[in-house]
Amino acid sequence: MTVDLSRRPAVIAAQAITAAVVLLLLLVIVRLPWAGDLGMHAATVERLRHDLLHPGNPLVDADTPSPYYSPWTLLLGAVARAGGLPVFVVLRLGALAALGLLLTGVWRYVRTLSAHPAAPALAVLSLLLLWGTALFTWSGFLGLNSLALTVSYPSVLALGLAFHLWAWLARAVRGPAGWGTWLALGVLWAVILLCHQFSGVVASLGALATVAAARPARAVWVRSGGALALGLPVLALWPYYDFFALLGAGSGLESVHRPLYRDLPGRYWLALLGVAALALRWRRDRWDPLALFFALGAAVVAAGGLSGHYSWGRALPAALIPAQLAAALQALEAARRAVRAVWAGALAGALAVGAWTQAGTVGYVVPRGDLPGPVAARYREPWTGYHWITPWVRYGDVVMARTRPARQIPAYGPYTVAPGYPDFFLPDEGRRAAAVRRYFAADTPGSVRRGIVREYGVRWVVATEAAPAGTGLREVARGPGGQVLYAVVR
Repeated sequence: MTVDLSRRPAVIAAQAITAAVVLLLLLVIVRLPWAGDLGMHAATVERLRHDLLHPGNPLVDADTPSPYYSPWTLLLGAVARAGGLPVFVVLRLGALAALGLLLTGVWRYVRTLSAHPAAPALAVLSLLLLWGTALFTWSGFLGLNSLALTVSYPSVLALGLAFHLWAWLARAVRGPAGWGTWLALGVLWAVILLCHQFSGVVASLGALATVAAARPARAVWVRSGGALALGLPVLALWPYYDFFALLGAGSGLESVHRPLYRDLPGRYWLALLGVAALALRWRRDRWDPLALFFALGAAVVAAGGLSGHYSWGRALPAALIPAQLAAALQALEAARRAVRAVWAGALAGALAVGAWTQAGTVGYVVPRGDLPGPVAARYREPWTGYHWITPWVRYGDVVMARTRPARQIPAYGPYTVAPGYPDFFLPDEGRRAAAVRRYFAADTPGSVRRGIVREYGVRWVVATEAAPAGTGLREVARGPGGQVLYAVVR
């Protein structure tokens, strides 16, 4: 039995499956499962909700800039402040907007590559499911499970804008586009970089491939240069942080990003179908935009792995996205019907494997006990959160906590002594982290602990162990996992 995705029933089936996946993501937004950087983004909106102009560090009680104060989080903070809305309600609204931008961006960009009616739907499925059989979650990576956990992150908004940028740019280089269009493209490019720097790199590589593939006239290159000339000042003048200072932050991020280079075959082998499709596209046209996009992305990732700049691995979507799109398009547009059927069958099989690998995503909207056993086995429990401390801990209070709790507690308004994430703009980050380690070390004298509490204005301690004698702590509440909230008795 062969598969022909050009037939109307197959087109309707692809669109229906895509609609079901989108519905799953919409239901996920209602629950907003907690994992990874959600606490950082919630804390950022919380600080902006209280002070739009001078929010300070989002995680610790310090007056420092932060790259998390982007045009997007500023808008979300303004919405929260104007409407008096809780932060997690605003994050859900932001997730709806970001998902909408992503889906419409994919549709618009794919339409510059193919007029086939099934192309946008099949492209969405390929972007979400054509990964590997080792489950992988990271912001800026569009696997279904990863997107479910990061849909409220700025990276999703940035990638949605990136697809719109590429679509707009593809039309601009093909037809008459005035200076107004090109200057707007320059501003959009800068906004993407400010919202999520790593997705901004992906957007930049895709934009370069789009322009280069068109082999435009000199006038187009001049206008694209004008777009850059406007975008760079927008980056430089953004008042909430120094964008170009981030160029020196790489050394502090390499250890965090080293896992991006582990188990590459397991995480991405299904996308090799797209690499084969890209080879065919390149054979037909040496200036194919997807092939150029893939080559640029693969070059950056390879250079990062060889040089030890592991943060460059965040450019992996620049290699994955064109491969995934190429696989979808090849299954629809191969010249011969028999060849098209073979490609469609291969893609359908790969998508089925990818869907099964990520089937546990359903657990974010269906109680685990109601899932079939094999699906429940693939479900990963999201983080619990720290709402249980909010009856006592107030906005602006300082909490002593280790790294994992420190990634979540600021979402509710308090600060922590040390940030739960690397912070390039916090000059005493190392000193703060050392203070937390000393405080929780078993052999630290009580006098040293009390000195740390005074230095950082600590009012609360979250720990999983009993309070040491003589440290002036009083148990207030117990939370999940044996955690205890202690009040500092002054």
